[in-house]
Amino acid sequence: MSTIDWNNLKFSYFQTKCYVQYTFKDGQWSDCQYVEEPYLKMHVAATCLHYGQAAFEGLKAYRGEDGQVRVFRPEENAKRLQRSAERLCMEPVPTEIFLDAVDKVLQSNIDFLPPYGHGASMYMRPLLIGTGPRMGVQPSDEYTFILLVVPVGSYYKGGLQSVPALVMEDFDRAAPMGTGNVKAAGNYATAMLPGIMASDQGYPINLYLDAKEHKYIDEFGTSNFIGIKDNSYVTPSSSAVLPSITNMSLMTLAEEMGMAVEKRNVDFDEITDFDGIAACGTAVVVTPISHIDKAGVTYKPAKEGIHPRFQELYARMQEIQLGQYEDKYNWCHIVST
Repeated sequence: MSTIDWNNLKFSYFQTKCYVQYTFKDGQWSDCQYVEEPYLKMHVAATCLHYGQAAFEGLKAYRGEDGQVRVFRPEENAKRLQRSAERLCMEPVPTEIFLDAVDKVLQSNIDFLPPYGHGASMYMRPLLIGTGPRMGVQPSDEYTFILLVVPVGSYYKGGLQSVPALVMEDFDRAAPMGTGNVKAAGNYATAMLPGIMASDQGYPINLYLDAKEHKYIDEFGTSNFIGIKDNSYVTPSSSAVLPSITNMSLMTLAEEMGMAVEKRNVDFDEITDFDGIAACGTAVVVTPISHIDKAGVTYKPAKEGIHPRFQELYARMQEIQLGQYEDKYNWCHIVST
């Protein structure tokens, strides 16, 4: 829309035309509903409010130089939401309904999709919540699936920038056999306090170690950990880590670039052995980390500056998302507009 300043979008809520909604009730999912008012009406005893039956996803849509609208790997987001639903005893959203929601919400809000060339995109937020009333601790019999969209700006205005991180020793992100490997909404509520505490100390990102020994790296507050050592791409293997679709994609690209990929336990003491370290996730793809502070001691990767491999991986991912590089893995879902 002509009134939107595409060059100065932030990562914040922005009113668009509508969101789409599907309801599971009496054993079946409803057809798509288009909702223009940005509010929900639900029962006061809804299980999402009392017992945390809520899960969400995050993905992005891009307008390419060729004019096509591409959504990056929505099938994987559908699978991850299904895993979250199963863990939280919720009704999983079928992949065909998830993709139907992706198409319909973008088609309805196409005027809010940033044009090519501004470094902006359309952030998509799928949300699944229990909306049936329960007073005892038990699953709902009714669920609402919503997909809303907001245009967002580029995180990096002048290329990749590195940031410092802080190890949160007094907090655990998730228990080894808990819900850390699914995108439960409650995980993010418990992460707010340590995130705010780190920010107040000047750290835009915080790092969690494993809850059992506080020895191995789990992940950053909202992102997976990756490290480059010689020609290897290293990322933690932990039952408490949320499997990142961005990380999964970067691992494939790293192998394509001739790198060895290692998914294993990563001892925190290895930090200084890495040539470069970074966080990765949907919002920014790759965030290089300049150093990590822990108990008053600063740990830096072996090489100064942003590792060139992060530059290459970030650029390649963007090229695929914008249709500038061959999508040989069929990652991009094309939306007919």
